[in-house]
Amino acid sequence: MESAAARTRPVLTAGSVLPEDADRAALVARVHDPASDGPCVAAVRGDQVVDLTAVAPTVCDLMERDDAAAVVREAHGGHVWRLDELLAAPTGRRDVPHLLAPVDLQVIKAAGVTFARSLLERVIEERTGGDPAQAARVRARVGQLVGGTLDGIRPGSPEADKAKELLVSEGLWSQYLEVGIGPDPEVFTKAPVLSAVGTGADVGVLGASVWNNPEPEAVLVVDSRGRVRGATLGNDVNLRDIEGRSALLLSRAKDNNASCAIGPFIRLFDEGFDLDTVRGLDIDLRIDGADGYVLHGSSSMREISRDVLDLVAAVHGPHHQYPDGFVLFTGTLFAPTEDRQAPGAGFTHEYGDVVRISSPRLGALVNTVVPSEQAAPWTFGVRALMLNLARRGVL
Repeated sequence: MESAAARTRPVLTAGSVLPEDADRAALVARVHDPASDGPCVAAVRGDQVVDLTAVAPTVCDLMERDDAAAVVREAHGGHVWRLDELLAAPTGRRDVPHLLAPVDLQVIKAAGVTFARSLLERVIEERTGGDPAQAARVRARVGQLVGGTLDGIRPGSPEADKAKELLVSEGLWSQYLEVGIGPDPEVFTKAPVLSAVGTGADVGVLGASVWNNPEPEAVLVVDSRGRVRGATLGNDVNLRDIEGRSALLLSRAKDNNASCAIGPFIRLFDEGFDLDTVRGLDIDLRIDGADGYVLHGSSSMREISRDVLDLVAAVHGPHHQYPDGFVLFTGTLFAPTEDRQAPGAGFTHEYGDVVRISSPRLGALVNTVVPSEQAAPWTFGVRALMLNLARRGVL
């Protein structure tokens, strides 16, 4: 019998995933090429995707070049694919060209609890021990006691210290509040190098989870020198029940097969798109269930509690280097609370959900939810990439 995920797989076109100003954008893609049996670094030029692997064998190499945007716009390329054909490719098939996550050797990092409004949901997860049935009751109590105490607070400031004192006196201090308004952000490794999936692919939720949601986020692309070179979109899939049982289960909750989606493309910084543009992004979310269920949400980068460069500095600096660069999920304002399966239980995914994360300047990342155990196995790692590129003579 055909799975729910297969029945609801979205029909993607160039027009549905490209940024609204794609004609002015320097867009980087990665394509699985059956002829090479491996990935190609590519430039998106209109409705065409041009192979640039001979110029930059990895996206990591491209990010190290000061002229990366010019290369993407102007360099002579090899094979050319039609974007619509890549988007129409069946999920998980290695015998047809298709889009991959647009990052390769970069370490995949994520910052958590970066929005004051959503950090209270992390407190609720902790207070309920990951039990969604208790969420409504705890949410009401936390809201009554905290109210707007955290609105506009700068983490690590004297105002944040006063808020901490209030919360401690009410018995509500939490490890999540510590990283939300304390001096140091939460930053963790989201997924192994090369394990992220791209737009059109299935995204995985661990089969044991009964309370989970997508996390729509802006993702920074940073080179080995700590320079932010561009941005893309990401889904930092969140298993609320597992992390809520203990923050020490973060890896179990965050790092599973196909649990990290990035894409559709990296948009490089240039004269029309820069870090200030990222600081002002609105990120929209739409979930379409196989049963007709629809959920809309949004996250505004203008409401982030820590500046994005402060998050980058928490990852890279004298204390830690990344010779292949890294990508950084910057956190989300989105924490769905409306009931879906039962009164008071809040939102959780059902298999077959189509998740669309979009922003006008970055395009749309679209994935279908399946159990992580049933997602396409991750088999192409760093060793396979090096062997493949060497065999192709591009290293």
